[in-house]
This record gives sequence, C-alpha cells and structure tokens, in this order.
Amino acid sequence: MSNAKPVKLSEAEIASAVSKLPGWKVEDGKLHREYAFIDFVAAFAFMSGAALVAQAMDHHPEWFNVWNKVRIDLATHDAGGITALDVKLAYSMEELAERQLGK
Repeated sequence: MSNAKPVKLSEAEIASAVSKLPGWKVEDGKLHREYAFIDFVAAFAFMSGAALVAQAMDHHPEWFNVWNKVRIDLATHDAGGITALDVKLAYSMEELAERQLGK
C-alpha cells in the first residue's frame, strides 16, 4: 500500500472529471452534488452504501441530509483541494445513486 500524499488536480483535470459526472460541479473549491431521492429511506440507503465505499477508501465526504435530499461536498483536506480520490468517490456515488434512483 502506498503512503503517497494525494495530489491536488489541475483546473483542466477537474474540468475534465466534472464533464463526465452528471450533476456534479465545483463549488467553493470542492466537488459538489445534490441528490433528491423518493423518500428518506431511499436517501438513507444511498448514504449507507456510500459510507461503506468511503470507509473502504479511507476517504470521507462532507454531506448533509434532510428527508429525501442529500448534499455532498468532496475535497481532500491534506492536499488542499480536489484530488483523484474525490473523483473516484464521486464516480462510486453516481453508480450507487443510479441504482437507488432506478436509472
């Protein structure tokens, strides 16, 4: 296992990643996305799945939930911005959300 510190992505790398992540954008220097699920249980199921993925990556999101809404911000504090870890977690969250939303 590598102990290399994550490296902040360039603006071009971030723009490229965001262009492939529907609904994601950069807000306040973080990858940002808001999901609306059918109800609280669906939102919580998404968060539970995302929590398992995040824990396995040892990379944890900032998020907020009210009823069916989940707001997510991803950044790597050690690197001072968005890294490949954030992009990888965003892709994983998109896959989970697609299954939860039935897309």
